[in-house]
Amino acid sequence: MERDREELEILLRSLDQQDITDALLSAAYYDPDWRWVQGRCLALSHHPDHVVRWYAAICLGHLARIHRQLDLEVVLQRLTELQTDPLVKAGADDALDDIRFFLNFQ
Repeated sequence: MERDREELEILLRSLDQQDITDALLSAAYYDPDWRWVQGRCLALSHHPDHVVRWYAAICLGHLARIHRQLDLEVVLQRLTELQTDPLVKAGADDALDDIRFFLNFQ
């Protein structure tokens, strides 16, 4: 569901996993400012809840697919770190696959 920035900011600060993940997906799909979304994904990739971390990783892949832009150095470093987390590894792997495909990155 598309949400405005004000609502996204509120939901991303929520303590509710579903609110956070819904906001991440909405931001990745609809917010035109990929750098803002990337920053939120990177910040939430350190969240204590593994589901939030997984969505943060997946949404970085969505940004690569939708916007065809990312700050590769910082994103690749974080996704590589997330690959060591067994609860998030699959999401990080999927995001890296999207980045390789949509940004022609090897």
